[in-house]
Amino acid sequence: MNREDLKNFNRLPQSYWLASTAPTEYPSLGEDISVDIAIIGAGMAGLLCAYLLHRENVSIAVLDAGRILCGTTGHTTAKITSQHGLIYDKMKRQLGTELAKQYADANEKAIKQIKEIIDRHHIDCDYSPQSSYIYTEDENKIEKIEDEIKTASELGIKASFTDRIPFPLSIKAGIMFDGQAQFHPRKFLLRLAEIISTAGVKIYENSRAVDLEYGEKITVTAGNGKKVTADKVVIASHYPFYNKQGMYFSRLYTERAYILAVAAKEKYPGGMYINAENPSRSLRVLDTENGQLILVVGENHKTGQGTDMAEHYRNLVDFADKLFTVEEISYRWSTQDCMTLDGIPYIGFYKQNTPNILLATGFQKWGMTNSMAAANIIRDLIIEGTSPWQDVYNPSRMNILGSAKNFIVENADVAKHLISGKTAPLPEDVKVEPGEGKVFENDGERTGAYRDEQGRLFLVNTTCTHMGCELNWNSAERSWDCPCHGSRFTYTGDIIDGPAVSPLTAENDVNTVEKLIKDEF
Repeated sequence: MNREDLKNFNRLPQSYWLASTAPTEYPSLGEDISVDIAIIGAGMAGLLCAYLLHRENVSIAVLDAGRILCGTTGHTTAKITSQHGLIYDKMKRQLGTELAKQYADANEKAIKQIKEIIDRHHIDCDYSPQSSYIYTEDENKIEKIEDEIKTASELGIKASFTDRIPFPLSIKAGIMFDGQAQFHPRKFLLRLAEIISTAGVKIYENSRAVDLEYGEKITVTAGNGKKVTADKVVIASHYPFYNKQGMYFSRLYTERAYILAVAAKEKYPGGMYINAENPSRSLRVLDTENGQLILVVGENHKTGQGTDMAEHYRNLVDFADKLFTVEEISYRWSTQDCMTLDGIPYIGFYKQNTPNILLATGFQKWGMTNSMAAANIIRDLIIEGTSPWQDVYNPSRMNILGSAKNFIVENADVAKHLISGKTAPLPEDVKVEPGEGKVFENDGERTGAYRDEQGRLFLVNTTCTHMGCELNWNSAERSWDCPCHGSRFTYTGDIIDGPAVSPLTAENDVNTVEKLIKDEF
């Protein structure tokens, strides 16, 4: 992809991880089955859970809404690091040393464990040891950098101060974490999927879980009506699809970020880098068959919010031009992450009174090590009944009423989107050009329209089928995105990202927040 292609968006985004690996062909769920453990979601967290659990003499089924490893795992930056921004000193001050130590230990062990799995199975996945850096260009953050180094070191992490990085940036202070790494996530996990499938784990693709019934055993219903009955269920579907308990819709929000893979004249100096301020900027290298590519990452914003999404890619191009002599933009793509209100993932029992349903979500853009940590915690809770890291990640650490209060503070912009809409025909005076998407109203009815390059017009009901928020057009990805909880749909109305489990059709009327809260209590 050359620079003119990027500027004009003549091509749809494409992830390097997906482009450089073959597609999978696991079957769909075609009959009712019964297993010991059902895992919903076949991203990194789900497959690592299956990998650790399959050695415990239990039967396992893994269901994915689409093809495995094509969601967030297929669109990550793939840094295997315990450096998750400036978190450790904040965590120590707010939660205490013991819980901060749990988080540090879980992620430090995850780094080592991923390497152990790679070595044990001789997986060729472009694994490369790297140091990880966080830096600031703001002198007001120097003290925070120094405090972070002190706390991280106390927690057992190899952290040291630096005042320079090998790029033309005037940094004021920085932190280097030793013993970190990077890899190709799909090469690693596709091989892992083969290993567990050969060992008897049942993997089902294109089998979206749409309902869960909790009783003596748990029944998961897929979109085609087929059912999986299990003793225990692990929800690792990125955003939880199950909304009837836990009120996770009030405790999670989603953010998008953007990635360029650029070829540059200069040789990349090594290391993984991220800044401590906004807008976010992150760098790492890819060694490909066609030479080095540099990942230039950043520009986060809440899903479905904003006007010109393509501007985020252009901002990254400008940043790359300041650091490198960019010769080609080979790939570009975006990613979506679940964020928690306190910055720590939810891993453990879905709710205190549902010991047979477990959850892993809210990885805060740090899904590589947190997915491994999640697999360890969930394996321990199921097999041993306890985990040394369960307290810091406990999903029930925030009560429902407190969570709802924070939901109002953190998501005050959600309520304005909770209005209904129905599909209306395109009025004669509304023009939609090829490649353009827009929302129009006709007699009070709100409809989304997109015209493809061949001139075909696609109309959708712009009401999200998850909880009734109004969708916005994403020009960069050509998708309809929900500004409330992050569901995304194609221009034909099919689901790209949950938590929605139903496509955009006139029949799919909205669920309301009031009903969900009524179900909760």
